[in-house]
Amino acid sequence: MPLTIEVELESDGRWIAEATELPGVLAYGQTRQDAVERVQALALRVVADRLEHGESVPDLDHLFAVVP
Repeated sequence: MPLTIEVELESDGRWIAEATELPGVLAYGQTRQDAVERVQALALRVVADRLEHGESVPDLDHLFAVVP
């Protein structure tokens, strides 16, 4: 299952995007696309950090294809 990103336009005109399966992973952007790209990059960093420290991560089967 892919990570879910919720996007919302704030009252000040900035966009905020949040990776809902990773609490606290959110990012602001001047455009919707900018916010989405920033939260995607942050989510990847958080997942990598969790993997390195043996912590739980969302299912990554959709992200990687392992071949022989």
